Amino acid sequence: MSPLDLKKIFERSAPLHVDLGCGDGSFLCALAQHMPEKNFLGIERLLGRISTAARRAAEIANVRLLHLEISYAVRYLLPAGSVEIFYLLFPDPWPKRRHHCRRIVTPYFLDSVHAALRESGLFFLATDHSDYFREVNRIAREHSGFSTGDAPVCSSMSHSWRRRVGLPLTKFEQKFREQGAPTHWLELRKVSPVR
Repeated sequence: MSPLDLKKIFERSAPLHVDLGCGDGSFLCALAQHMPEKNFLGIERLLGRISTAARRAAEIANVRLLHLEISYAVRYLLPAGSVEIFYLLFPDPWPKRRHHCRRIVTPYFLDSVHAALRESGLFFLATDHSDYFREVNRIAREHSGFSTGDAPVCSSMSHSWRRRVGLPLTKFEQKFREQGAPTHWLELRKVSPVR
């Protein structure tokens, strides 16, 4: 399958933000309305969620949706150097040890993210699962193509950082806040790997 023709799909050229596992589209649509000068692509594999996202995004000109497995879409459909920012917010942590092989963040996945990001592009990841966060943080630090950015590491996300970046709350994050549970955020910036 050929990479997506983003200019044709969006009917314009603009920086691309990609919400990996966009769920019902509430976060994606809030961002798109806040930044109309950018293009937003939501990728979701669950049909019920992508249907809800499609209804929510129907009147928003700078949003497109893709019903597909995230890893495949990032690896094969996003052109190299095309993405300004990726968001992977509260992916399934697969907490049971026997299910850890199903976790999305692997060195191989980060290779795909790195290839799709433009120079100095960003990858934001959030989770409420401490063990998963430690694993993702380790994998990211071992990857030569990323440096860690300004986001808090191993702590609840600061309100000042959120305001600076301009990210709305997700439904999961709102739920965790109401329960008093911390959310862990990681900001990765693409760098040229050291050879």
